[in-house]
Amino acid sequence: MELKSPPARARQTGAFAAGDALSMTATLKPLDPASVKEVRLDTTHKIIEIAPGVKFTGWTFGDQVPGPTIRARVGDKVRFKMTNRSDEPVPGVRVSTAPMMHSMDFHAAMVSPQDKYRSIAPGQTIEFEFTLNYPGIFMYHCGTPMILEHIASGMYGAVVVEPRAGFPTKADREYVIIQSEFYAKLDPGKRKVDSAPLYVLDGDRVRAAQPTHIVFNGVHNGMVRRPLPAKAGERVRLHVLNVGPSKTSSFHVVGTIFDRVWIEGNPSNQFRGMQTVLLGSSNSAIVEFVIPEDGSYIMVDHHFANASQGAIGLISTVVQADTTEIEHHNLQASATPTQPEAAQGKLNFESKCLACHTVGQGKKLGPDMVGVTKRRTEDWLTRWLKSPEKMLESDRDARAMLKEYNNLPMPNQNLSDAEIQRYIRYFKWADAQPAGSLSSSGAGH
Repeated sequence: MELKSPPARARQTGAFAAGDALSMTATLKPLDPASVKEVRLDTTHKIIEIAPGVKFTGWTFGDQVPGPTIRARVGDKVRFKMTNRSDEPVPGVRVSTAPMMHSMDFHAAMVSPQDKYRSIAPGQTIEFEFTLNYPGIFMYHCGTPMILEHIASGMYGAVVVEPRAGFPTKADREYVIIQSEFYAKLDPGKRKVDSAPLYVLDGDRVRAAQPTHIVFNGVHNGMVRRPLPAKAGERVRLHVLNVGPSKTSSFHVVGTIFDRVWIEGNPSNQFRGMQTVLLGSSNSAIVEFVIPEDGSYIMVDHHFANASQGAIGLISTVVQADTTEIEHHNLQASATPTQPEAAQGKLNFESKCLACHTVGQGKKLGPDMVGVTKRRTEDWLTRWLKSPEKMLESDRDARAMLKEYNNLPMPNQNLSDAEIQRYIRYFKWADAQPAGSLSSSGAGH
């Protein structure tokens, strides 16, 4: 195997990602039959939206987070090119962080890291090639120090390597699920993007492993708003990768059992009938299961503190979508407040309250929250959210609401004062929107 790559050379222009082996969305494309995979993944700096209203200064491979997935087969050769374009303004978006050195580290490769994974300056290009020797799901990421910050800013993706003879089962649907963490804080310079506040990397949080968002495929609750489609009776194959950079994932799908689990994506490492798969940082697995009947099946990190920060998604039989463009499914975008406290209140509501409440979608187990700040005073809402069981002891309105909703009391969520204020800010924002707009925008979903 050749271990010396050509010297870094002049800038290249054009598409930020190119190659027939690339899948740009969660839907994994069929294997490209070519034995040599030509792959280009350029680095960019751009604003990404990691949660509704949270515009973050991301660093990318291929101009997206996660970077495109590379699909290949054992024995294939990957010819890789990368231009460091961190100094270029992305069309329509200004450069958000200073240009810097970047590199590429492929966990799927067996090469000299000093040679292949060296850092290149803005404007330079690096090229190297390697042969795939093992099947599996392998992480790729920027290897430039501090690696922690580069991964936490969005520089990661997956390489899916099939066994030479293909997988031993036939799947009807194949998706890639990449779990990762973001560590965001409001920009100290108070910059804004489209009138929304800008968020930047929180260095203290990233070093303390205290993420603000834990997500599937780069977006908080993204696959709740845009579920992955499937049909009853189909076999679904999920290629699951936890890129971290620091947290462990307990991947679980509610309502089914993993018929087959191949640890690290290698069929030689097979388990049967598993409920949950434990994945450390940069660990992976292929999980297969059959959709037993029509419904929506929840993908979740069973470390529920992680799920509450956004590591949740849906596979649904009721979604009608072009599966080649699943990330651009034609559901309308949910309206989002621009004020940070209200935006965080919306995220908290979507994580904790949607089982019982909506905003603009009608009653469920509990009341629709539209108009709540017009029906109740801020003091009443604060006391209710703080201790609903105490309110039920003495408050006439609270007892009447309990009776109306089948004597199902709201459990105490043990909210802090700051969290309560975020909920109230969100409810006030929702009640200030034009009548009917939240229902039509899907803000209660």
